[in-house]
Amino acid sequence: MDILNVDNGGASLHSQSENMLHKYGEDGRRWLNRLPALIERISKMWDLRGLNPIANCSFNYILTGFRGTEPIVLKLNPRPCNLQKEAEALMAFENCGVVTLLEKDEQALLLERAIPGDSLKMDWPAQELESVKIACECIKQLQKVSPAEGFPYVSQWFSALDEDWLAIPKHYLCMARELKNYLMQTAGPIKLLHGDLHHDNILRHGKRWLIIDPKGVVGEEIYELCAFIRNPMPNLLQCQDAAKLLQNRIHMFASLLHLDEVRIYQYCFVQIILSWIWNMQDGLNCDYFASLANMFAPLIPDL
Repeated sequence: MDILNVDNGGASLHSQSENMLHKYGEDGRRWLNRLPALIERISKMWDLRGLNPIANCSFNYILTGFRGTEPIVLKLNPRPCNLQKEAEALMAFENCGVVTLLEKDEQALLLERAIPGDSLKMDWPAQELESVKIACECIKQLQKVSPAEGFPYVSQWFSALDEDWLAIPKHYLCMARELKNYLMQTAGPIKLLHGDLHHDNILRHGKRWLIIDPKGVVGEEIYELCAFIRNPMPNLLQCQDAAKLLQNRIHMFASLLHLDEVRIYQYCFVQIILSWIWNMQDGLNCDYFASLANMFAPLIPDL
């Protein structure tokens, strides 16, 4: 039985290995050494074949293949807690437009695979307006879920802003803290959110769209827009008039979802600074978020 087809996925295999080493260091190296045996065990347990690693992923190890004739995605991660969190989010969002969790193991998730699987990013920027409408429909589906126990709160994520980050301009950090405090004090109804809903996490599946990679975080609905608004990365900032595109996008979200436009700007700025912090923690390049902060800061009205 053809379990792992490395010949067709060699470049992807290398790319994913580099990501693992960058994120997890020696733990990642040891895990990669055990990976062939892990894939073989999981493949036999779930009767998988034709597995190929894919390149478009960050800190998970992802393969596509088949279970019988059913197209599947196999997701692995060196830290079982990461997979457990995603499994909980997938189950919480069941029947809300999110990809189906087929099987789970401490070291692997077996997922429904979107076919053809093209992301919204592939139609951008030609279909900018249509992509925002699709994102709004996805958000409406996700909003059917009430807050559930066991998921973190946006306020907990925002606590990272209270630390000192010397690489971030002090006035941006102070501005983000002030806005964060205001947003938390004036928060509206809270929901269970995807937490990272952007173009690459919305995939075409036949005549509909499937949402993938939910993080699961509890917060105000407006937070759900932030990742989409600042994506796709880095293509967005390469547009001729990126600032105008962002303003039009925010206005459209506010209109279609009946949300406070000023509040969207405020959440976006706070989330940009938070993402800047996360990238620093992961040792990644932060230039994109620095540029976004420079673009957004003048658009935020004083409190």
